[in-house]
Amino acid sequence: QVLLVESGGGLVQAGGSLRLSCAASGRTFSSYAMGWFRQAPGKEREFVAAITWRGDNTYYAESVRGRFTISRDNIKNTVYLQMNSLKPEDTAVYYCAAELYGNNNLGNPRAYDYWGQGTQVTVSS
Repeated sequence: QVLLVESGGGLVQAGGSLRLSCAASGRTFSSYAMGWFRQAPGKEREFVAAITWRGDNTYYAESVRGRFTISRDNIKNTVYLQMNSLKPEDTAVYYCAAELYGNNNLGNPRAYDYWGQGTQVTVSS
């Protein structure tokens, strides 16, 4: 069992930055690929970014590429999402997710084993 807790969301003006954190319980964090997804009101959950369990590859949705950066700290059992140049269309609840030994198909939410409760990000224009 892995418990994921997101933090760092909030209200920011367009063009600003936020850093989301996702803290994981357990001693096997380094065995999990980690992903970030988001869901805006009335829309389906969509992939944002992911990092493989080895940390050797990262993946991004086209809409955030060049603005968002995913990283992980296996000592702190935490994955981060640095979000720069935020736009109003980035407004959503952001969720982190974990997949054991995940390397492929990390954009598919069905691939993940555990999910956090989400953190709200609101970008004002």
